[in-house]
Amino acid sequence: MSKSVNRRTLFANFGTGIGGLALASILSDSIQGSKPVSRSSIDSSSLAPHSTHRSARATSVIQLFMHGGPSHVDLLDPKPALDRFDGTNPPAEILDDEQRTQYLLKSPFRFKPHGESGVAFSEIMPNVAKHADDIAVIRSMFTEHRNHEQAIWMAQTGLITSGRPNIASWITYALGSENQNLPAYVVLPDPSGLPVDGIRNWSSGWLPPVFQGTPFRSDGVPVLHLTPKASRSQTIRESRLKLLRKLNLNHQKKRPSEQDLEARIASFELAARMQLRASDALDVRQESAKTQSLYGLDNPTTASYGLRCLMARRLVERGVRFVQLFMKGQPWDTHTQNTKGLRSCCAQTDPPIGALLSDLKRRGLLDTTLVLWGGEFGRTPGAELRGNNVTKGNEGRDHHPYGFSVWAAGGGIQGGQVRGATDDFGYRSIVDRTQTADLHATILHLMGLDHDLLTYQHNGRSERLTDVYKANVLHSLLA
Repeated sequence: MSKSVNRRTLFANFGTGIGGLALASILSDSIQGSKPVSRSSIDSSSLAPHSTHRSARATSVIQLFMHGGPSHVDLLDPKPALDRFDGTNPPAEILDDEQRTQYLLKSPFRFKPHGESGVAFSEIMPNVAKHADDIAVIRSMFTEHRNHEQAIWMAQTGLITSGRPNIASWITYALGSENQNLPAYVVLPDPSGLPVDGIRNWSSGWLPPVFQGTPFRSDGVPVLHLTPKASRSQTIRESRLKLLRKLNLNHQKKRPSEQDLEARIASFELAARMQLRASDALDVRQESAKTQSLYGLDNPTTASYGLRCLMARRLVERGVRFVQLFMKGQPWDTHTQNTKGLRSCCAQTDPPIGALLSDLKRRGLLDTTLVLWGGEFGRTPGAELRGNNVTKGNEGRDHHPYGFSVWAAGGGIQGGQVRGATDDFGYRSIVDRTQTADLHATILHLMGLDHDLLTYQHNGRSERLTDVYKANVLHSLLA
């Protein structure tokens, strides 16, 4: 007498779960390759490629987010006035509104011009500085909050409130993926720990979950649980997946509009395809010894960040739309020992970032890959004397939202230029003041998207990345 088999038992026995839904695309893609589909409207659950609003200059983005707030007056915005007035009380117009900082503090680092353009960089960023003619430095950024989390939300999602989609999720939602065998949006966190605000850094917020970031590991196996424990013949594997696909389609039809279910199905579909493609994409051993050395993989100080930079290049080379690199915690948050902290951060990141720019350029990828560098805010021109026994030379700098610097390169950016300026002391943005919404609108523009037209209906409201702000594309930055 045969036993009846219910759905729960069948899923348990087959073990591959919702991944069976992937079969049709696996079979066709592995033979023919995925075919781009251009659509006039966005399917909220699809990662198929979509049309842009206009001709795009960039097809991929690599975001190098520097949690903690890098000190602009020590790295990208030289201020001779700080040298002249070092150790004196700040003028009334730039007094710290929280009264947490004391005397003005000059930078311990020398600045000098680089390239034909003569853009000035700090001496502790020599490898990035070699690309001065490819980089546009924005010295006039400002933001709306001096706490880390709120400023991070502003920098990544457009508002100082939590729970919103970040810019990478917006772009993935709008454009889909050019490579159906890899995620459209990949995150490369520090293997030693998560950044401040954890996984919310790559959340899709109230956009469908399918558009959130997919974290890849740079230490050990890049993607956990990707390869089946037991090997089976292709015939058996395909038969199992065909049956599971049929069952899961029936399951999904009974639960329409459940976005979490759709996202899980899409995730398992992708995981099945990644069994064929991801290992190859992430295997940096395929790179020459010269390239690995260029990224600093043979140096303990640069190996971790360098590996992630090299992985980012390999991913955009294979059509991944957006790649984010994060560091553990908030290492640029130099409340104490600002000089020591900046030296450490730059020692870890400057050589690999310089290598990334060089490598992208020599491979012809920099023209279509937008590279972004920056944090949630800058640091005060005044000294913060946190802790006991603070002596001259080991002071810190506090959070500073009123004026700071970021930079961009490639992907349609006109390098060799500086946009805007802060005042003589680096306190306030005063020339060509640049809000976060302006930067976001410009990134979308380079990706072929109009920030006013890119919307999503949420709770009866037509949401946008730039939301309530009157955003302006920064045309002066464009090539």
